[in-house]
Amino acid sequence: MNHPPDASLSVSAEPEIAALRTGGGRLLHLRWLSVAVMAAMAVLVFPLLAPNHPVQPLLGVALILAVANLLLLAGPVRWLDGRVGAFVQLLFDLLGWGAFLYFGGGVTNPAISLLLAVVAVGASILPARLAWTLAAVAVGVYAVLWEFHHPVHLADAADATHWHLAGMWLSFALAAVTVVWFIVRLNAELAKGEAALAEARAARSRDAYVVGLGNLAAGAAHRLGTPLGTLRILTDELARRDDLDAGMREDLGLMREQLEHCREILNSLTREAGQQRAEGGGAECAGRWLRAAAARWQRLRPEAGLRLDIAPELSACSLVADASLAEALQNLIDNAANANAAAGCAGTPVEVHAVVDGGVLRVEVLDRGPGIAGERLAAARHAPIGSHAEGMGVGLMLAHAAVEHHGGRLDFHARSGGGTVARLAVPLRSPAGC
Repeated sequence: MNHPPDASLSVSAEPEIAALRTGGGRLLHLRWLSVAVMAAMAVLVFPLLAPNHPVQPLLGVALILAVANLLLLAGPVRWLDGRVGAFVQLLFDLLGWGAFLYFGGGVTNPAISLLLAVVAVGASILPARLAWTLAAVAVGVYAVLWEFHHPVHLADAADATHWHLAGMWLSFALAAVTVVWFIVRLNAELAKGEAALAEARAARSRDAYVVGLGNLAAGAAHRLGTPLGTLRILTDELARRDDLDAGMREDLGLMREQLEHCREILNSLTREAGQQRAEGGGAECAGRWLRAAAARWQRLRPEAGLRLDIAPELSACSLVADASLAEALQNLIDNAANANAAAGCAGTPVEVHAVVDGGVLRVEVLDRGPGIAGERLAAARHAPIGSHAEGMGVGLMLAHAAVEHHGGRLDFHARSGGGTVARLAVPLRSPAGC
């Protein structure tokens, strides 16, 4: 659960970086739109309204933009990422439109308003300094085109005003649609980044809680050693009495067995506190790991039934897991047994099915209990869901933390006929003999 010291800084920067990278993709789409508009004007509009105007320079500018797009698609240039990269791309678009308008009538061309769309897009993704710089360049390009451009002479001078106004309307509509499309898509990406950031913060809070809980457990293990040792001595003294009947001796034997299990658990707390992360540990047979985890739970709950169904192919698959994953599985089985008892089905065994599903170990724990409300399950991913008679309400939270720590996922679904299906999925290693 440990994070590097600068983890909070890197996490907080993720949405902004992701938005800028996505914005770079949007800029490429915007440039393809520019190529399409330039080509349409050169091939359709100018031959129709000004047949004597040369279109080769106009097509040349559109071709240059198209080649730049293809080069970016073939292999993204690293220095075009981030804020500076976005500024360079928008500046290139601005100069490209300036060159096109220079050969296409300058400020008399209604497409001059498309310069504003480029500036608006830049203002939405660039820091203030670069956005103002882009705006200044746009104003400069507009001023240059006012004085320097190739004039366009329409074939029908009488309708020049009509066509100019129609072109202004079309350019305005295209600029408005482009700006809204770009910003709406960018806002959607920012919302995804913020949601991911909130999830990361919740996970960090949960990890901090788990670490604190581990410290408390280590302290409890140390303090509980003495009373458990005393109980074991008393149990041995009682077992040596000659006046005990067979039933009492059997009960004392069960008590001693449970005390031994408690000692094993407390001893394992110390061993597992400094255990390596799952990715640094060794692999073990998935089938054998499942049977061992189930057997350990069965020793603690000998009165509860358990039906274990493990697919044969799991005997040839390996799994990297630390003790926390086994505890997660045992928590799920324990919760299922408690749910059966709460629903008056104490004699119904807990069903555990394990299969291989596309390189993933998928374990389903099924019960016939009353189920858990969806909002409580969602809350249990990051915090305890409250105290109850069987425990402190942290089992589900710890199970989520352990499964996600191993790169897996834990989900809950309603079971047909009543009850709950807890589905645990963790990645498997390549098949190997176990």
